[in-house]
Amino acid sequence: MSLISYNGLIKLIEQGIIDAPFKNVNGASIDITLDEGFMIESKTNTNPVKLKNKETPCMVHVEGKSLVLPPKEFCLASSAETFNLPNNIAAEYKLKSSLARSGLQHMLAGWCDPGWYGSKLTLEFYNTLNFTELEIEAGMKIGQIVFYECEPVPDDNSYAAKGQYNNQSGVTGSKGVR
Repeated sequence: MSLISYNGLIKLIEQGIIDAPFKNVNGASIDITLDEGFMIESKTNTNPVKLKNKETPCMVHVEGKSLVLPPKEFCLASSAETFNLPNNIAAEYKLKSSLARSGLQHMLAGWCDPGWYGSKLTLEFYNTLNFTELEIEAGMKIGQIVFYECEPVPDDNSYAAKGQYNNQSGVTGSKGVR
């Protein structure tokens, strides 16, 4: 697997693999921005969620261009950019270090398998601070995507055939572990 750098990243945009602006291309990543709309935990959750049984926490949609994330709270958000990964390209999300230094944490579920397509990336954020609220808003640079070229995955084994989060047009809650 090899890391794709600047010239290759420009080609990914030209090919429609990601719909980011050229100005967001870095040496070995592409900056992505936050879209409108969020999901937060419902305050009505009272029973344990049995993840083994494919249960998921009750999350509610919050419309709007920004969200104030209280201390020690979790939310889902999505990228404004849409991804169309072919069977020989994988990608990985990385939070901007300045945001991490401000107390925002991404929950490490940022891997994108070859064949993931037609989707915005759902991001899992947590405010690690004890006393300070953090506001995130649509349009802000929220992280960067690193792309890798790999041997082509057979069509019947790619994310296009096996994944459950293709064609997601916005923030999407858990569909349960498969």
